[in-house]
Amino acid sequence: MSSSNKRRIRKIALEEHFTTPGFQNYSKSFTQHIPAQVLRDLAARLTDFDGQRIEEMDRAGIDYTILSQTGPSVQGEADPQLANSRAQESNDFLARQIARHPTRFGGFATLPMHTAQGASRELTRAVKELGLKGALVNGHTLGTYYDDRAYDPFWATLQELDVPLYLHPTDAFISPRVLDGHPELTGATWGWGVETGSHALRLLFGGVFDRFPGLKIILGHMGEGLPYLRWRFDSRFAVYPHGVALEQAPSAYIGTNIVITTSGVCSAPALMGAIGEMGPQAVMFSVDYPYESTAVAADFIEAAPLDESARHLVCHGNAERIFRL
Repeated sequence: MSSSNKRRIRKIALEEHFTTPGFQNYSKSFTQHIPAQVLRDLAARLTDFDGQRIEEMDRAGIDYTILSQTGPSVQGEADPQLANSRAQESNDFLARQIARHPTRFGGFATLPMHTAQGASRELTRAVKELGLKGALVNGHTLGTYYDDRAYDPFWATLQELDVPLYLHPTDAFISPRVLDGHPELTGATWGWGVETGSHALRLLFGGVFDRFPGLKIILGHMGEGLPYLRWRFDSRFAVYPHGVALEQAPSAYIGTNIVITTSGVCSAPALMGAIGEMGPQAVMFSVDYPYESTAVAADFIEAAPLDESARHLVCHGNAERIFRL
């Protein structure tokens, strides 16, 4: 039976991108490498909130999508004051699109992470005044990572608001020497996952989850590799702690404070491995629209060798719990 006419399992998707008018220049760091015809199609999809996006959601059984500004967004803005105003602009724009389809769309806030105070103010406004569901941050801000103690006020705000933060990939601030001469490895194929997984580990080993145990960080792309190394993190950290002390074994945070989505990884063995490591309550369906195929992602999750209880958790139940939908 074709994906267009079979009965679908209800789904909620979380890593689904759009672009705010005037934000396209922020994305040139990676879009410059995309063929022109493909880029034109992506641009049309990123600016669409009514036609093809909803049609694809309907065909795939996606009832509800949480939208996010495509990267790197204001994480790539050098001027902190401009980042503040542009984040507000993007969030206001997104709220207007959601208001036209409130039963189909929610939103992640764009945040100016240049300072903890600015990020906290905009997160609070976006959640309390605009009704957004949390935030998506495109990695570091100009080489600054958020395990720095200066960001504790931001993490306190996130915990108090009880909303998650989706940590999305970006380019490394300084490309590792091992990738020299191999631009095909620096972005989505490999480098982004290493960068983002390492950032999440900085939060973990930096004690952020001990100081703020209520935090929920979401990683896409089947967890950027972290679920599959939980055992080794415990084993090697016990031998080489370098003076770092945590309240729990490293693996205990991966699957609780850190949860994941299937965005951009339509592999049944990878899915089963992640669930085997963390349990089905720590995995959520996503597509990575428009950079990945909605149809492929929907077919994958419906055919994956899951029992029906786990499938419903992954497809919608976990998102309903975490986002109180």
